[in-house]
Amino acid sequence: MTTGQQIITIALVVLGTVLTRALPFIIFPEGRKPPKFISYLGTVLPYAVIGMLVVYCLRDAVFSSWHALPELIAIAITAIVHKIRHNTLLSIAIGTAAYMLLVQNIF
Repeated sequence: MTTGQQIITIALVVLGTVLTRALPFIIFPEGRKPPKFISYLGTVLPYAVIGMLVVYCLRDAVFSSWHALPELIAIAITAIVHKIRHNTLLSIAIGTAAYMLLVQNIF
């Protein structure tokens, strides 16, 4: 890439990033109530995304043997931590750390 192409690429990436960050504030200013459909999506989408991430993470797991034990233990730890602390980021961090420790050191 030439220097001009690099500058254009960076400018487009910056524009795309700023646009995606600012567009919701432009479309839905502070005093204006968003449509019901947008509120519904704000309620439902986080759970749908987490569900898709769980399916994505477990897509290659073989549950017919002991090879899936680290995944199952990490899921249980994540669920227990979330039930106790009610903190999504903490639950994900501890579950990920538990999985990595299990895979790297035990299994």
